[in-house]
Amino acid sequence: MADRIYMSSPDVTASEESAVLAALRSGWVAPLGPDVDAFENELASRVGVAQGIALSSGTAALHLGLIALGAGAGDVVVTSTMTFAATTNAIMYTGAEPYFIDCLPDTGNMDPDLLSKALNRLSVEGRKVAAVVPVDLLGKTVDYTRILEISELFGVPVLSDAAESLGASHRGRPAGSFGKASIFSFNGNKIMTTSGGGMLMTDDDDLAQRVRYLATQARQPVVHYEHTDVGYNYRMSNLLAALGRAQLARLDRMIAARRSLRERYKSLFRDVPGVGIFGAKGDHEDNAWLTAITVDAAVTGWEPAELSAELARHNIESRPLWKPMHAQPVFRQYRGEISGASERLFRTGLTLPSGSALSAEERDSVCGVIARFLDR
Repeated sequence: MADRIYMSSPDVTASEESAVLAALRSGWVAPLGPDVDAFENELASRVGVAQGIALSSGTAALHLGLIALGAGAGDVVVTSTMTFAATTNAIMYTGAEPYFIDCLPDTGNMDPDLLSKALNRLSVEGRKVAAVVPVDLLGKTVDYTRILEISELFGVPVLSDAAESLGASHRGRPAGSFGKASIFSFNGNKIMTTSGGGMLMTDDDDLAQRVRYLATQARQPVVHYEHTDVGYNYRMSNLLAALGRAQLARLDRMIAARRSLRERYKSLFRDVPGVGIFGAKGDHEDNAWLTAITVDAAVTGWEPAELSAELARHNIESRPLWKPMHAQPVFRQYRGEISGASERLFRTGLTLPSGSALSAEERDSVCGVIARFLDR
């Protein structure tokens, strides 16, 4: 059997190898070091914010961002239901209660009208809303213009979950520059990777200082180990930061490769009734992290799961869109403003191989399997 074709495998080259080797030979092997400092500065400059704090994961960044915003037991954090579990898990770590907002059917991103409804309802109930955490789905930013206006009207800070959207933008402004703070993920399947890792971005110096302090075990600035707060071991290693710097230098090329593959999928499905490229409107501001299709089985005569099974038969990975958080067994007891849009996307969506590391032969293989399936 041929090697498996993954949806979004790491795209690493000799540049990354050289960067990691140089960091290793420098002696800065433990967490923190010159590559961490440089990585933080370079990404902050790219995004256009004052500070970045390199952390062990995007989840860690969400967790500390929420703590720094004051989220705790008895509070509510309003968030997207169409997301990966890490978003909601981070809320749960703080002891706060998640409140889910359904999505717009064309983008899968938070519906601003439902957000307004939720914040009004929670205000009437007298609940403290610690933060709004909108999620940029599959590399396309939420409507930050409206989300920020609504959140500011109710006096609630926004923590942007931009885990999937590095390199994307909203009205020309980079993802990761919105809200009181934002976070990126550098997990192995993301647009760029540090193997594992994440970063919190902010213009707020006090918030940045608080996050750095908590991420390094909340150590007081004395020679011996002194602690007045519970801290976390959440800082990024210097070796991984070196990898991240090499990846960041190649980010635009990796985005271009993903966009090129999306254009090929558009051509492949252009004349197929009942199939659409998910979230294709506004592609010029999308980083094309993952390309997905939506399937109207009443028109196509086949379900997304049938195409997925055919791809799997050829050792090609595909996956449904995220199962909404309000439908997950662990979170079903929590409230939300649910329209049904996210559940429809979960039923009708299928994510296809999208990685920039895919070779020309692998792209041909994937598209060939799909073309034969469509012609059956």
